[in-house]
Amino acid sequence: MWGTPHVWRHWRAFLEERGWTVMTPTLRHHDAPPLDPPAALGATSLLDYVDDLESRIANLPSKPLVIGHSMGGLLAQKLAARQLCAAAVLLCPAAPEGIFKLYPSAVRAFLRTQSRWRWWARPHRPSFEDAMYGAFNTCPDRQESGREYGRFVHESGRALLEIALPLFDRRHAARVDAKDVTCPMLVIGAGQDRLTPPGMVRRVAAKYAHVAEHREFAEACHWVLGQGMWRDIATTAADWADAAMASRDTTLTDSDKRRAWRSSISTR
Repeated sequence: MWGTPHVWRHWRAFLEERGWTVMTPTLRHHDAPPLDPPAALGATSLLDYVDDLESRIANLPSKPLVIGHSMGGLLAQKLAARQLCAAAVLLCPAAPEGIFKLYPSAVRAFLRTQSRWRWWARPHRPSFEDAMYGAFNTCPDRQESGREYGRFVHESGRALLEIALPLFDRRHAARVDAKDVTCPMLVIGAGQDRLTPPGMVRRVAAKYAHVAEHREFAEACHWVLGQGMWRDIATTAADWADAAMASRDTTLTDSDKRRAWRSSISTR
């Protein structure tokens, strides 16, 4: 949520150094100025985001590794269920329908947003205090956290409803059928995460136990994209992805190998 491709700058440079071709798509309506969101954003669904990403993937020569953080982690689950990923890495992922989400810290982080009338149909952006509490709580450089916050754009109220209160969503946009997920998956949690607490992330990993591995960084907070331990986490993810894609390559025919493209798509 609230992110633009800028949030991936550290991970993008790191992965490109390791030989990956990296794409960081801008989600629908996320190219607006931080304080001037389009009204249509408020009604944008998770399904809209997934459809847009599916169209982007359809133009690639082969299935990519998909890396998703927070809400992007749920989008990655949806893409995996559509058989669009060669492998997936979920970083502090939002949980799909059916997994308990109402942890006290997560409720507190969104309380100000959800106290506004018709929040479920309006764009929203956290206050500085809420961002420091929920996303950056263990980041060592508060000034850098403030600069990151200044780049946050608004997010869809509809998408927040679909994630947080799926009982009120008739389309069940946050639903993922685990049996539809067949690609290798790495689920990474953060021990100090207040937005997607580690217990929630463990349950996400358990949902996909037939294909997923789980790692947890006890001292990290939700903001695993920069500051603090990001390089250690990125190294863990990249090492796993290299192994997962190498294993995949051994199952390809020679013609498939000629078409294969070592690529990743990152979304938040």
